[in-house]
This record gives sequence, C-alpha cells and structure tokens, in this order.
Amino acid sequence: MSDKVCMGAIMGAFGVRGEVRVKSFSADPAAMGDYGPLTNEDGSREFNVKILRPIKNAFAARLSGVNTKEQADELKGMQLFLPREALPDLPDDEFYHADLIGLEVLDTGGEVLGKVRSVQNHGATDILEIFAPGRKTTALLPFTREAVPTVDLKAGRIIADPPEGVF
Repeated sequence: MSDKVCMGAIMGAFGVRGEVRVKSFSADPAAMGDYGPLTNEDGSREFNVKILRPIKNAFAARLSGVNTKEQADELKGMQLFLPREALPDLPDDEFYHADLIGLEVLDTGGEVLGKVRSVQNHGATDILEIFAPGRKTTALLPFTREAVPTVDLKAGRIIADPPEGVF
C-alpha cells in the first residue's frame, strides 16, 4: 500500500481568477480538501484546497498559491494526494479504492482471473474493473459480498465468486 492516497485531479483552469476545475475521488466529493493540505505525486508542491461550488462533472476550487489563469493552466492533469495517516481508519468491511487497485483477483478455486485496474461507481454499487491477460476487454465485477467474499489487503489479493458470464 502506498503512503499516499489520490484524492482528486486538476482538470484545468476555471475562469480567469486562478480557480481550477477539480475531479474529486473522495467518498464525499465536496470534502476532498477537508483532511488537510494536498500535494502533487512527488510531494514537491502543496496546496490548501477550498471547494467553492459544484460545476458540471467536477468542482470549482481555489488552491493556495494559485492566483491567475496561467498558473491554474500549468496544473492541468496534476493529481492531488493526501498522506494515508490523515484519513480515518475504516471498518473491516470497507476499503479505500486506492487500496484495491492492483490487487490480484482469484476465483474460489485459486485460478488467477486478473488484476484490479480501477474501481468505478455508477450509482448502484462499486464495480471492479479487472484486467485479465489474454482478454481483449476488461471484466466488470460487482463489488458485493456475494461476488467478492474475501479481500485480503495484506496478501494483496481478492477472492471472487463472479456471476455467470463475467469472465
């Protein structure tokens, strides 16, 4: 597990006064800046993030030290990270999406199905996007107790009992 968790990404400038358009990856999207300062991936830049208002598919935000459209434009594509220790501990049956990405997925018989490429949510439940070698497309596995009975972060694997037709 990484010692940092990606909380969002800067999609570009928003307006002419240094505001940015950010996509939030936190459970409460408007709270991405509430845990403390966020950094770029290597930690060389730090920003206090103030979410201003929701906008289409993102949020308008103000970052400390960013005062012009040109400064905001330079940050386009930058991911924003938070130290893991700043996040609250989760109950045993809840997981940060960042911790699931990259885990190996095996079926209940021990056969390797692939690796988690991303975690998506389109409203109903989380869905694991699994890259399986030899497949032309990724598999989408519902992240439910029935389809994913075991997540073992220490061992770096997920045991899945996928519904018929997923793999």
